[in-house]
Amino acid sequence: MAKTILVVDDETRLVSVVEAYLEQEGYKVVKASNGREALFAARQEKPDLIILDIMMPEMDGYEFMRLHRKERETPIILLTAKVEDDDKVIGLELGADDYLTKPFRPRELIARVRAVLRRTGIAEPRAQVLREGNITLDRESHFVKVGEDFVDLTPSEFDLLAALLSSPGRAFSRLDLLDRLQGTAFEGYERTIDVHVKNLRAKIEQDPRNPHYIETVYGVGYRFRRE
Repeated sequence: MAKTILVVDDETRLVSVVEAYLEQEGYKVVKASNGREALFAARQEKPDLIILDIMMPEMDGYEFMRLHRKERETPIILLTAKVEDDDKVIGLELGADDYLTKPFRPRELIARVRAVLRRTGIAEPRAQVLREGNITLDRESHFVKVGEDFVDLTPSEFDLLAALLSSPGRAFSRLDLLDRLQGTAFEGYERTIDVHVKNLRAKIEQDPRNPHYIETVYGVGYRFRRE
């Protein structure tokens, strides 16, 4: 079941961008434009994580945290335009789990979301056996089969295939896949994914030059074909 993330900010454009990136990662997004709306949304939706701006009308992020912490211990990532250390310290003392200073890169926020969910034990449960079409991948036993034939993959190839198989039909960017392989994405090395994909296709495709399983999504990255 998809995790729910509450995004609280009075900047409509920023919320729209964050929402798009989160939904692309498979999260359910709930929105609020100030602390009062956020309190109501948090009580109704019981989100798994809250992305919270500090400076907002009606009720700021600090006051929201004071009130919300009396009811639930939801992980919180602060978004703030302030750069003073005291502001960050106040947020952390009130119970924030992490913070980002505006402006920020959406991909960095996604990485922070994943990290906080992992630290707080709310990461998505992973299926141990993934199957799609003629491909079977077993995380626990660490094997891959094409039909009845076992295929030897490097650790990076195995993790790449697991990422693609986890969401058949979904287009992953190279940066997404690199992040899943390394835990932290480095844009300068995105093209290494192309090499891994080429090697993986050579091992699981009947005709690597005309791949059936791993499709190229031009301008985006790759996806595993949904049967």
